[in-house]
Amino acid sequence: MNIEGGDAGDSIKRFTVVAPLIIGILIFIFILDLVVGSVNIPLDALLQIITGGEVKETWMNIFWDWRMPKAITAVFAGGALALSGLLMQTFFRNPLADPYILGISSGASLGVAFVMLSAGICGIGAIFSTIGFIGDLSISVAAIVGAFAVLLLILLISAKIQSNITILILGIMVSYISGAIVTILLQFSDESAMHSYSFWTFGSFSGVTWGQLPFMVILLLAGYLLSICLVKPLNALLLGEQYAESMGMNYSRIRVTIIVTTALMAGVVTAFCGPIGFLGIAIPHFCRALFVTADHRILVPGCILVGGIVALCTDIISHLPGTDIILPLNAITALFGAPVVIWVIVRGTKFGRGVIT
Repeated sequence: MNIEGGDAGDSIKRFTVVAPLIIGILIFIFILDLVVGSVNIPLDALLQIITGGEVKETWMNIFWDWRMPKAITAVFAGGALALSGLLMQTFFRNPLADPYILGISSGASLGVAFVMLSAGICGIGAIFSTIGFIGDLSISVAAIVGAFAVLLLILLISAKIQSNITILILGIMVSYISGAIVTILLQFSDESAMHSYSFWTFGSFSGVTWGQLPFMVILLLAGYLLSICLVKPLNALLLGEQYAESMGMNYSRIRVTIIVTTALMAGVVTAFCGPIGFLGIAIPHFCRALFVTADHRILVPGCILVGGIVALCTDIISHLPGTDIILPLNAITALFGAPVVIWVIVRGTKFGRGVIT
């Protein structure tokens, strides 16, 4: 695979032509997510809201308190999940790798379970809810702590173990252990706590407030920046670890950076939005097919844009415009992602072979 050759140059030219169209689609879907829902907001009213004109107070509240933070969250979370999946698929050279393959999501879920489900057992949840500012972020803080506890474990072990397969197995085992602890906590929790935790596992872009949004955006932008810095090493890894080292790259440092970047983005999205499935595994393949390349100079920005578009679309569908019904977000993402995964397994993709062993 010649990443730096003429074919890659043609792909970059195609991307520069297609990128403005994709950005336009992203803006259009973003606006659509703002105006449609259980209460539709006319476009002229939307302009009045943005410019500070006089409109219905109901529309004003829906727009600023609900839909705007939800749409911004969907854009950044979708891009982060897509990037995380891309990093993991390249790192493990496995087309079915996703952002949560290292057990990051399970660690975050365990942290949330301790806050939500342990209140009736030992009062831990009550502690988080009574410390003011942190109380507003208690679920997110608990998820981040759980995610990065798993990350620390992975990094400590990866420092002594060079095999990526071993790290993969370790992540799976961590997921099993976390799941087992959550199951035990569920057995000792009251019905309301169980319901709250179950609702969190459905995933949602709607729970992020204006007070929480800056923290999420800053952390995800840091993940975006790290991903951009990893473009050259990721292209080298398509040809194997030995090739990357022959190019003068420090593979151990690259591996740690990839793991930390993935954990940062996947952990933050899980903390603020819940464990959202399938976007991370499906969107990188969709981008490879769309842009006809495996070059990460194209795939990294492409995943950010396409991830935002798909996340916004799934958010719109989950809210069933014109009705008061809200479907679980993970059900919609599965309907999008599962067919892509099936297609990869059955047919494979020409430009995905760089990450298939």
